[in-house]
Amino acid sequence: MPGSAMVGDSSSWSRALVKISPYTFSAVGIAIAIGVSVLGAAWGIYITGSSLIGAAIKAPRITSKNLISVIFCEAVAIYGVIVAIILQTKLESVPTAQIYAPESLRAGYAIFASGIIVGFANLVCGLCVGIIGSSCALSDAQNSSLFVKILVIEIFGSALGLFGVIVGIIMSAQATWPAKAV
Repeated sequence: MPGSAMVGDSSSWSRALVKISPYTFSAVGIAIAIGVSVLGAAWGIYITGSSLIGAAIKAPRITSKNLISVIFCEAVAIYGVIVAIILQTKLESVPTAQIYAPESLRAGYAIFASGIIVGFANLVCGLCVGIIGSSCALSDAQNSSLFVKILVIEIFGSALGLFGVIVGIIMSAQATWPAKAV
């Protein structure tokens, strides 16, 4: 039976994952770090910006000081770019015979996992900062004394992206490629 060899056989998914080049995992992790971080920043800017423009119709004075919420969202994209550059520097060329060595696989998986952590932490951070920035703009339009209070909460929300960056850098420290034969 042609399909029965795959049922219960450990060579299906686990073998496929081991046969994918660690450089592919690294590249996908780097792309996720920057791509999903930029998506989170864009989403946060969209949420904040739409509320800011709407609330500025009633109170035009809020436009300039509430731009700080947009800057916090943009910082999320910068976190992704910084981590992508750090992860890119972790890539090293190894001989073809050592591409699938355990050290190479561990390095590829570490960069991949780091990229996923940073990307999705920054996605959530961008949404968090965008929603709080939206609330800040709407509240400031009603009562200007609420601006600083909500801005403090927005700073705490922005710290989520930094936590993701820190965890990603710690995880990428495991990315050590095998030594080249001299």
